[in-house]
Amino acid sequence: MRPLHVILGAGGAVGTPLARLLLAKAERLRLVSRSGRGPAEAERLRADLNDRAAVLSAVDEGATVYLLAGLKYDRKTWRAQWPRIMRNAVEACAAKRARLLFLDNVYIYGAVDGPMTEQTPVRPSSAKGAARAETDRILERASEKGRVTALIARAADFYGPWSDATSIPGILILKRLAAGKRAQVLVSADTRHSYSYTVDCAEGLVRLAGAEDAFGQVWHLPTARPAPTGRQFVELAARILGVEPRLSVMPRWMLRAGGLFNPMVRELVEMLYQNDRDYIFDSSKFERRFALDPTRYEDGVRATVEAMRSG
Repeated sequence: MRPLHVILGAGGAVGTPLARLLLAKAERLRLVSRSGRGPAEAERLRADLNDRAAVLSAVDEGATVYLLAGLKYDRKTWRAQWPRIMRNAVEACAAKRARLLFLDNVYIYGAVDGPMTEQTPVRPSSAKGAARAETDRILERASEKGRVTALIARAADFYGPWSDATSIPGILILKRLAAGKRAQVLVSADTRHSYSYTVDCAEGLVRLAGAEDAFGQVWHLPTARPAPTGRQFVELAARILGVEPRLSVMPRWMLRAGGLFNPMVRELVEMLYQNDRDYIFDSSKFERRFALDPTRYEDGVRATVEAMRSG
């Protein structure tokens, strides 16, 4: 019998294409989520990843486990739940001798001058970044002690199919332009910002899962270069959508003021260091090891627009 693949936190921007890729390879797949939804070809399980017993029962002996949980974008939620979820995943994988791949972001690096690589120091500049750093340490300590075979795969901010309702470029640029509104860019339209394409991230996780020598390491998932400026991303999206590239820049003071009334905007304010300077994500290590060229931004935006239009 083929080994089981388990996605903890199924659905969403990367979980959806990952499930499709694994099913296309005829892999045995279990999707674990709060909703219990997913493709009929996969086993679907409803579970709360905060529940230790539920996570333990979701993982089979010798499985390959992907931790892709998405939590409410709130620092208090992250501080309370991310370490607990990671402990639950580590304990389940240790007990079942399962391998664990954790999809991480770059918040742990904080404000960075120059490209971010796997060797960039962990210096979080935000409460959410500190929560993710604590979560990573739990996994890294367990891996170093030999309790679990694991790796960390990091991505920049997402764009792509299945992310248009949750990603910054999806919400502020693609959806607004498609609705005849001005695109919105945070802080500056002329700083560069890397975005990771959702389908590339899923393909990257599949490649990592199939490479025994990848475990015990940190990997940056394939992300195209050069990173576009906000203005360039808007111009590209507008050309593909067939609309004028109208944009407005939301300055820091405006976001701070908006945060007084909107909790989501309030949570964005501490992350604005990612927008007031070039924020460049380097995936050269992955590209060399796996000979995988990241999807060009033009092709990725076109596929995202097609997915939006098809519903």
